[in-house]
Amino acid sequence: MATVQLESILDLNTLEQYCSAIGAGTLLKSVVLFEQLMPEYVGSLVKANEVNDKDTLCAEAHKFKGAAGSVGLKRIQQFAQLLQHGEESSWETEHNAWLAEIVKHASADLQQLKEFLEAKA
Repeated sequence: MATVQLESILDLNTLEQYCSAIGAGTLLKSVVLFEQLMPEYVGSLVKANEVNDKDTLCAEAHKFKGAAGSVGLKRIQQFAQLLQHGEESSWETEHNAWLAEIVKHASADLQQLKEFLEAKA
């Protein structure tokens, strides 16, 4: 995958720093844990949205943003960042689209991250 495209998906700067500090193999273990938890994270977002529970949706988006960011998943972290701010004027009209982007890209972005780290391990 072209580096420009990869940069829109992954936080390459952070990942390079993590790999230098702790090694790709160690980071990959964290990514595997995130992979196990991701269906629960995404499911909580979807469920909160389905029942129109804005407070829970924003709180879950905040947790997901932190988790995604901690393993270098830039694109889904950015959408979660938008989703967590229910006080923003664009939230009411855009939150469904942001959630849809998370659901659409989460698995593929995670796969790209794993491939990136496996190549470095």
